[in-house]
Amino acid sequence: MKKELVYQEDMPGAAHFSAILPKDSLLEITNVDGGANVGMLFFNPLNLCERYNAPDTLKCQHTFKLTTGNCIYSDMGRVMCSVVRDDTGWIDTVTGNCDKQMVLKKWGERDYQKDRNNWKQNGFDSFLTELAKYGLSAKDIHMNLNLFSRVSVDEDGNLSYVENHSKKGDVIALRFEMPTLVVFHTCPHPLNPSKEYPRFGVHYAVYATDPASEFDVCRVHCEENKRGFENTRRYMFGIKDLF
Repeated sequence: MKKELVYQEDMPGAAHFSAILPKDSLLEITNVDGGANVGMLFFNPLNLCERYNAPDTLKCQHTFKLTTGNCIYSDMGRVMCSVVRDDTGWIDTVTGNCDKQMVLKKWGERDYQKDRNNWKQNGFDSFLTELAKYGLSAKDIHMNLNLFSRVSVDEDGNLSYVENHSKKGDVIALRFEMPTLVVFHTCPHPLNPSKEYPRFGVHYAVYATDPASEFDVCRVHCEENKRGFENTRRYMFGIKDLF
């Protein structure tokens, strides 16, 4: 697989970022020290009403979590990106995001005036900050992924955070099958039970890569993925001159 580096950066804990990634981009995120959580949203930059659809993504692939071989679907039935590498074996899809009240209750008051860049940022406000750059707001925050995080379910359906799920050096790589606005943060997972505010950074790198082959692991994962890739191919035919 071709990998031509386009951009890379270290991202500290409690930070946020967004970018429009073209088709055939590869986003590799490395859990530098272990313990990181990366909350992530996806939108079509040409039509911001189209975005990641959690129910369709999970039900069509008959799964509760995502890992290598799975695809991320939009609400138009298109494959936005594919998970081509997941060293952790489990990407959380169901527990959502932390907000100001959660952070205050768990880890105390966050105060930029006092703590400056060490303040206790939360995922909801981080998403809001990035979304505002594209004319989006709180109503556009949909169900997000939590990379490097895992939850377990007991017999009564209660969810709990799995500690030490992701180790130092673990990598998750997403290959983009269509132009996609990606919004992500490194704020704590909402179920993280740590007594101290978790502040773990990541390294991310964007590469130009090859498109998915006919026998790509994500394309052949299930019959629905083959149809999803075909939906994306048809869409890309109409917009190929715009990117």
